Amino acid sequence: MIRSSARRRLAAIASLLVACAVAVPLPVAAARSAEKPTVAVEFPEADSLEGNYLAAIVAGSARDTGAAAVYFREALRDDPRNPELVERAFVAFLADGDMREAFRAAQQIIKREPNNGLARLALGVKALEAKQYATARRELVRGGRGYANDITATLLTAWAWAGSGNLKRALETVDRLKGESSYNVFRDYHAGLIAAMRGNPKEAERRLGASYNAERTTLRVVDAYGRLEAAQGRKDNAIAAYEAFEKLMPRHPVVRAALKDLKAGKDMKPLVVTPQQGAAEVLYGLGAAGNSQGDEVAAMIYLRLALFLNPDHDLAKITLGDILERLKQYEQAIEVYKSLPSDSPLKAHGEVQIALSLDALDKTDEAIAYLQADVARNPGDIEGLTALGSILQKRKRFAESAEVYSKAIAQIGTPELANWPLFYSRGIGYERSKQWPKAEADFKKALELAPESIGRDRALILNYLAYSWVDQGLNIDEAFQMLRRAVELRPRDGYIVDSLGWAYYRLGRYDDAVRELEKAVDLRPADPTINDHLGDAYWKVGRKLEAKFQWNHARDLDPEPEDLVKIKKKIEQGLPDNDKPAAAEVPKTEKNGG
Repeated sequence: MIRSSARRRLAAIASLLVACAVAVPLPVAAARSAEKPTVAVEFPEADSLEGNYLAAIVAGSARDTGAAAVYFREALRDDPRNPELVERAFVAFLADGDMREAFRAAQQIIKREPNNGLARLALGVKALEAKQYATARRELVRGGRGYANDITATLLTAWAWAGSGNLKRALETVDRLKGESSYNVFRDYHAGLIAAMRGNPKEAERRLGASYNAERTTLRVVDAYGRLEAAQGRKDNAIAAYEAFEKLMPRHPVVRAALKDLKAGKDMKPLVVTPQQGAAEVLYGLGAAGNSQGDEVAAMIYLRLALFLNPDHDLAKITLGDILERLKQYEQAIEVYKSLPSDSPLKAHGEVQIALSLDALDKTDEAIAYLQADVARNPGDIEGLTALGSILQKRKRFAESAEVYSKAIAQIGTPELANWPLFYSRGIGYERSKQWPKAEADFKKALELAPESIGRDRALILNYLAYSWVDQGLNIDEAFQMLRRAVELRPRDGYIVDSLGWAYYRLGRYDDAVRELEKAVDLRPADPTINDHLGDAYWKVGRKLEAKFQWNHARDLDPEPEDLVKIKKKIEQGLPDNDKPAAAEVPKTEKNGG
C-alpha cells in the first residue's frame, strides 16, 4: 500500500536536501484549481465493474496513473461504497493530479478510518490551499502517528501557523525536528523561509545562514540564501553563493538566471512569499527525495500536492516530468513540460525533454524539428544541441550528430571536466561515420578532461578508444591495459567485458577470450556483436559446433547490415585457419603477472 512505501521513503529524510537539488540530470494552468489539466490520452472503458477494476489494477501495477485513474473512476460509478476500491482509487487520483476526485475519496476514507495518514494529509493540503489554517492543523494532527508522518505533519503544521500569522508557534513547531545534521539543515531551511515570509529578516538571516553554511551544495538552500542576501542589500554575498554553486554544477539554468539578474541590478523575489508556497516547498522536497530513491508513486503524490498548492513551482514540474518519462508515460510528461511558462529559467530544459519524449514515441522527425527550431531561437543552448546530437546518433545519423556536437563544443570556450561527454559523443559520431583520426583525437581529449575521480564514467571512454584500437590492430598493449582498467571500473558492463575478451582474441589468447566473452554474453545475452565475438573465439579453440550456434544466434539478433554479411559467411564457411593475432607478444602487464 502507499502508506508503507511512503513511510519507507520518508524515513530516509537524511537524503532529502540532496534530492532537492534535482532539476537538470534535470502541471497545471497558472490559475490555482482542483481540476486536473486535460491530457490528450484516451482509454477505452470496460463493459463491467470487474473489467474496469482489473484494468485499473493492471494499469496501477505498471504505474500508469492516468489509465488507473480513468478505470477506477469508471469502477466507482458502479460500486461507489466499496472501501478497497475507494482507497485504491484515491491513491490513483492523487498520483494523477485529479484533486477534486482525490479529496472526495479522502472524505469517504476518513469516515471509515479516521486516522488514515494519507487521507488526512490530502485534506490538510486542501485546507491550506483554501487558507483555512486552523482546519489544516486539525487535519494534519489527526493523521496518525509514526516517524514519517510526524516529519510531514510537523512542517506543514508550521506553515499553517505561519499562515495564521503566528511566527512564534510556527518556529516552535519547526524546531521539533531534531536528529542528524541533515535534519537540522532542513529545519533551519524552513524556519528561515517562514521568518522571511513573516517579516523577521534577522531570524531569517540566522536560520538560512545556518542552513547554507551547513549545506552549500543544494540548489534550493543556495537559492533561498542568495535571494535573502540580495534583498538585504548584500548582493556581493548573493553573487558569491551562486558562483560557488556554479563551480560545482556548471550552467544550471536557475543559477545562471539568478546571476544574470543580480549583475544587471534587478530585484529578486524571495523564494517563498505565501504559506501555500512554503507548504508546497515541503511537499516538493519529499517528492524529489522519493524520485531519487525510485519510489515513483509516492513521489508523484507529493509533487501533485505541491503543484496544487503552488502551480508555479517549476522544479516540481521538471521532477514530475522526469518521473513520467521514466515510467514511459511520454504524452503526460509532454503536457507537464509544456506547462512551464515561457519566462522560466527551466523552459529550455523542458523543451529538450519534450523533444526526447517525442523521440521515445517514435516521432523522431517531429523531435528533430522541435530541437532544430529551439536551437535556431537559442543558438547558444548547449543542452538543446546535445539533445539533438543524441537523437541523431540514436537514429544512426552519425555524421550529422558530429556536426551538431561541434556546434555545442564551439559554445563552451575553454573545455572543462564537465565537457568530456561532448567530446566523447562527438568521437562516437566521427568513429561511426568512418572519420577515425578525428574520433581518436576526441576520445583522447575526453580522457584528458575526465580524471580518475569520475570513476565508472571514465570506463566508457577507456572502452571505446581501446576497443577501436583493438579492432583495428592498433596500440594493442596500451589498449589492453585500458580495457583491464575499464573492467575494474565496470565489472558488470557486458560491453566492456566484451571489449576485453575481444582484445584477448586479437592477441591470439583464445582460451582467455572465451572466458571473458562467455561472461559478456551472460551480461548481455541479446547483443549480436558479443554473440558473434564468442562464436569466433569458440571456433579458434576447436568448439566449432558451439561457434556456429553463436553465429546463428547473432544473425537472429538484428546485427548491423555489414556485420550480417560477415556472420552469414562464417556460418557457411567458418573462419580461415591462417589469420594471425593482432600482436606477436603478450602485453607487458600480463608478462609481469599484472
